[in-house]
Amino acid sequence: MKVLVTGGAGYIGSTVASALMDEGITPVILDNLVNGRREFTEGRLFYEGDIVDRDLLKKIFTEHHDIEAAIHCAALIVVPDSVIRPYAYYTENVSKSITLFKTLAELGCRRILFSSSASIYDDTPDYKVTEASPLNPRSPYARTKYMMEMILQDFCQAYGLQGIALRYFNPIGADPKMRTGSYIEAPSHLLGKMLSVYEGKEDIFNITGTQWDTRDGTGIRDYLHVWDLALAHVAAIQHFATIFPNNEAGYEVINLGNGQGCTVREMVDAFSRVTGEPLITREMPPREGDIPGAYADASKAKRLLDWQTTLSIEEGIRDAIAWDQKWLKMKRF
Repeated sequence: MKVLVTGGAGYIGSTVASALMDEGITPVILDNLVNGRREFTEGRLFYEGDIVDRDLLKKIFTEHHDIEAAIHCAALIVVPDSVIRPYAYYTENVSKSITLFKTLAELGCRRILFSSSASIYDDTPDYKVTEASPLNPRSPYARTKYMMEMILQDFCQAYGLQGIALRYFNPIGADPKMRTGSYIEAPSHLLGKMLSVYEGKEDIFNITGTQWDTRDGTGIRDYLHVWDLALAHVAAIQHFATIFPNNEAGYEVINLGNGQGCTVREMVDAFSRVTGEPLITREMPPREGDIPGAYADASKAKRLLDWQTTLSIEEGIRDAIAWDQKWLKMKRF
C-alpha cells in the first residue's frame, strides 16, 4: 500500500512518513520545501511541488496508481505568525487545501486524513474536551483548521469521500530513531522555550500565569509524544474500512492526546527530572490572549482506532533534547 503525505518533509509529516514505512506502508511525499527539510526526504519517494499543482498530482497518481489514501499535513502552523500574516494562512491552509481535496476526489483518492488542531476548542469548566465539546477558534491559524474541517465534511457528503480529521493536541519529542524532529530556529512553544534555556540561548523560562483555576495555578495542556501521534495516523489508515463499513462515504473527528492534563509547573518538574538539574524559571502575569488550556478525552481514538499513547512526557522531553543536539551538529555541516 502507498499513501500520499503532503507536507511530508515537515516535523510531523516526516515522522508520520517514518511510522508508515516501519509498518510496511510506502509514503509518497509531496512538499514544496518552503518550511520542510530536504534532508527528511532522503531515501523516500519525494515530489517537490505545491499541493495546488494539478498536473503534478496527476503525475504522482499515474506513477503510483496504488496510492490508497492521502494524509494532509501541509500547512502554516505558527499561531503568532498567523495573526501577523492572516492572508498567507488563509491562502495556504484553506484555499490551497480546497483545491487539493477537489483534485484528490477527481483522481479517485477517496480516503483523506486531515491534520487538524485542538486549538479550535472553546474553554471548558473542567479543561477536558471531547470531540463534541464547543468550538471557538481564536486565531487565524485555528480558524483555518476549523474551516477545513467543515469543508472536508461537505466534500465527503458531496463527492463520496471518506474523511477523518485528527485534532492534534501538543506533540513533543522526535522520532525515537532520530531520523527526523523539530527544526524551528526560534520556537515559541513551551518545550522549545525550555530547551532554549537549557542550551543557554535564553536566560530564564517564564511561567506566564499562575492564578488559573487549575491544580497548581498554571496553565494546563495535553502533551503527547510525536511518535505516538505518528502511529495514530498509521492506525487511522488501517481502520478506514472499519470506520466506514461497506466502503460508504462519511466523516469523523478524532482527538489525539494522552488524555491527561499536564500543567506548566508539572512540565518544568518533568524537564528537570530528565536533565538532572533545575530549570531556571520566573513567574510572570499571563500574556494577552493566554487561556488556562485544555486536554483531550481520547476515548474515541481508543474505540475507533485501537490507539492510545504509550510514551511518557519524560520520554518526549528526552527525545527532544537528543534530537536538538543532533540537529545542532547537522546544521554545522
